[in-house]
Amino acid sequence: MVAAVFHAAVGAEPRADRPSSLPAAAAAVVEPPAAPRPAPPAARGPSPVVAWLRRLLGAVLPAVAGLALLVGVWALLTSPGGSFPTPSATWASAVDLFADPFYRNGPNDQGIGWNVLFSLERVALGFGLAALVGIPLGFVIGRFATLNRMVSPIISLLKPVSPLAWLPIGLLVFKAANPAAIWTIFICSIWPMVINTAVGVQKVPQDYLNVARVLNLSEWKIATRILLPSVMPYLLTGVRLSVGTAWLVIVAAEMLTGGVGIGFWVWDEWNNLNVAHILIAIFVIGFVGLLLEWALMALARRFEHGA
Repeated sequence: MVAAVFHAAVGAEPRADRPSSLPAAAAAVVEPPAAPRPAPPAARGPSPVVAWLRRLLGAVLPAVAGLALLVGVWALLTSPGGSFPTPSATWASAVDLFADPFYRNGPNDQGIGWNVLFSLERVALGFGLAALVGIPLGFVIGRFATLNRMVSPIISLLKPVSPLAWLPIGLLVFKAANPAAIWTIFICSIWPMVINTAVGVQKVPQDYLNVARVLNLSEWKIATRILLPSVMPYLLTGVRLSVGTAWLVIVAAEMLTGGVGIGFWVWDEWNNLNVAHILIAIFVIGFVGLLLEWALMALARRFEHGA
């Protein structure tokens, strides 16, 4: 008892298991949080006008460089002289030619503008008939497997045939050059539309058709409400390929049938040994084909955005 009081008075050393008050006090002293550093100012991008100019230059400069390279190689190859016209001589002929592109001096002597318009008219007729037949046929082939197996061998057999091989058949049947040329365009431009439309119909999810079957929809409503929106990208691809094929075919067909048109005009200039006009016609044919391609691509983008 005395010992206990003595130890209490004098004060015993702390036990090892008793926590010291110093670490607790030190732990109580907490460093204040550091103030956040200010974020660096964001880098300002170029103005909208500058960004637009950059995009424009990025799209135009490569094309201009490519055309300049083509003209440079052309000028280099024709610089020694010869029967092949130089770029400057071709340009001078083009200026004279397009000064009056719609002149008429008779049925076989018309400006290049009239010839292009007559060719476009034939392309529009042949391509329009091909679209009226090919697109519905593609829907039917893609929709019904039995019909697909029946028609696919015929398409595979006729599709690789050269366009010029169909021209004598048109001349034999129609007894005239103009309908024969339209027939050739029709038979050659129908295959891309048929094939692409049929593939698009076959790609439609089966769930859509199952829902249509449950709702007891007619075939007309299935084609217009379900198939057509889904098939539209494939259909427009086939249309774009068909237009390119039609424009290629008409030039070759008009060379053989004569009359009026850009193909006949090229052949007539060759008979006159006017090579500069032939080169001009090549550029005109390419430019018109490019315009047709751009128009159909714009139409396809509009349908995609509408979807």
